[in-house]
Amino acid sequence: MSEEIKKDAVPKVKSIKKMREIMTAYYIDAKTARQNNKKVAWITSGGPVEPLYVMDVIPVYPENHGAMIGASKMGVGLCETAENMGYSRDLCSYARADIACSTVNGGPIGGLPEPDFLVCSNNICGTVLKWYEVQARYYNVPLFIFDTPFCHTEFSIEARHYVEKQVLEYIDFLEKMCGKKFDQDKAREVLDYSYEGQRLWREVLETARSKPAPLSAFDAFFHLALIVTLRGTKTVVDYYTELIDEMRQRAADKIGSIPNEKYRLLWDNLPVWYKTKWLSDKFASHGACLVADTYTSAWCKQLDYIDKSDFVKSMVDCYTMIYLNIGVDQMVDTVKGMVEKYDVDGIVMHSNRSCKPYSLGQYDIQRMIQKATGVPSVMIEADMVDERSFSESQIDTRIDAFMELIKQKKG
Repeated sequence: MSEEIKKDAVPKVKSIKKMREIMTAYYIDAKTARQNNKKVAWITSGGPVEPLYVMDVIPVYPENHGAMIGASKMGVGLCETAENMGYSRDLCSYARADIACSTVNGGPIGGLPEPDFLVCSNNICGTVLKWYEVQARYYNVPLFIFDTPFCHTEFSIEARHYVEKQVLEYIDFLEKMCGKKFDQDKAREVLDYSYEGQRLWREVLETARSKPAPLSAFDAFFHLALIVTLRGTKTVVDYYTELIDEMRQRAADKIGSIPNEKYRLLWDNLPVWYKTKWLSDKFASHGACLVADTYTSAWCKQLDYIDKSDFVKSMVDCYTMIYLNIGVDQMVDTVKGMVEKYDVDGIVMHSNRSCKPYSLGQYDIQRMIQKATGVPSVMIEADMVDERSFSESQIDTRIDAFMELIKQKKG
């Protein structure tokens, strides 16, 4: 790297300790669910989780588990196990790692708790449909599929009615699984917590508008876990309230996420979980901080669609209009808005071998953003979990060249 990084130059974020305690308690609760007469549902990251909390079901996210596997550098072994079972290396590495994990109780927490049923929404990709079918057969449990039409340019009335019918079917399904009625009062409470949690998460991310940014995208990747996993609970509201206070204080004290921030970048796509520290240090060595990203911000975009007086309508709009279920033109508008909001000098696009829906339109988005804003970008090819798709020397050279371009452009 071009400059040595002083690892202790930036004070650690105090909230990290509490975050780890919350997630540890969450997984203990999930793993002991049957002992406590609770049910566990596996759900896709883009699935409607609020109804599960209304019914006192513990949601478990195989994708979050996949991120933990990647960060623990256990992805290659599990992906190879799946490939030996007959699954193609071209499939999503979250799916391969999860399917393999079930057979060996592998991964950093010794496997996930067995599900009582599965909830799958295809608003993030089509792979999840087959992935969850495989797991429903493996555990011999019911599977509810929540089908959301892709919104290329608009969310039509017909499509809205189609999704609304499914929300009602989903509630019926949960009532049968849990043997009790859906509590409307609790639904309002959960929706309030969901709204407040997302509002606070947006405020956390927006503290990175400060210069220097007290929070980087790499920090956000870590703090994201709660808004995904516990969205709709008071725990999220309490945690992000404290995190905002800490970030605002760091901003007031001019404590940046990296030492000597000179350049501000935007990250697109999922993290490269096994290389987050390497990438963070690499960019920091150039004085570059990734101040925002399209991935973590997707979990507060739903805020725009919540109607606190109408639970069903909120589920319809929130879970259909998510970032990966809209057209390229709308994605470009989102990225352009972030370029302006965070005053970024360049964009780093992760062409993710595993995530086709996220990566498919990136070259078009890159071209359209360059034309509209003049902000340069670089594409790096990798995979979120499978380290075999990461060439450190190639990416190292590409980032160096990109940063030279940024430095020349900014002067």
